[in-house]
Amino acid sequence: MALYTLADLHLSTDVDKPMDIFGGAWRGYQDKLRDNLASVLHEEDTLVIPGDLSWGINLREALGDFRFLTALPGRKILIKGNHDLWWETVSKMERFFAEHEIENIFFLHNNYQPYESPEGRIALCGTRGWFFDEEKGDAHDDKMRNREILRLEASLKAAKSAGETRIYCFMHYPPLYPGYECAPILSLLESYGVERCYYGHLHGESCRFAYQGVKNGVNYQLVSSDSVRFQPILVAP
Repeated sequence: MALYTLADLHLSTDVDKPMDIFGGAWRGYQDKLRDNLASVLHEEDTLVIPGDLSWGINLREALGDFRFLTALPGRKILIKGNHDLWWETVSKMERFFAEHEIENIFFLHNNYQPYESPEGRIALCGTRGWFFDEEKGDAHDDKMRNREILRLEASLKAAKSAGETRIYCFMHYPPLYPGYECAPILSLLESYGVERCYYGHLHGESCRFAYQGVKNGVNYQLVSSDSVRFQPILVAP
């Protein structure tokens, strides 16, 4: 049994928008992902994907990517990313999965997911988050940022209400970056005693500036696919 995470798969099974056009590490990335994930995942394992799973703009266009994922061993937990335009209400997504026999895929959205590790139970919390490059100070950005703060708090509250004592958080956007900190999100992570925060979204040269390490008791780590060479990161045994 093991817990892994890997963000920004950017799958494009049924749409013509692969990441190979960026060259470099992205050449043949879908084969890399398939091989690397299949080599480490077992049926009793859990994989958390913090956003940007598929380029499909609706559930139908993303179906091939869901099938890619469900064919892999283990439980998969999804968080919405900024490019996950296929994302609908959880009930609609669950119905779609049931209709198309997509199994072992769950959602982290206004809730938490438990993980039973050999070293004790861990609550998996999270949300998409919000990032400085989309924060322009207008009413729409304020609304979206505040909504994500509420969703994160709902996730953390659900874990605490269930009596969980160990909490790991997964987000798509980094909550801090050189010259930027989302203070309300950082405050929530610290006040709820979150031990670790894994995030994605950053690619290429921007990965060099990612905050990685401990700040006010929370350990932050970037797990976007290209930043970790498309290899799932072990979170817990």
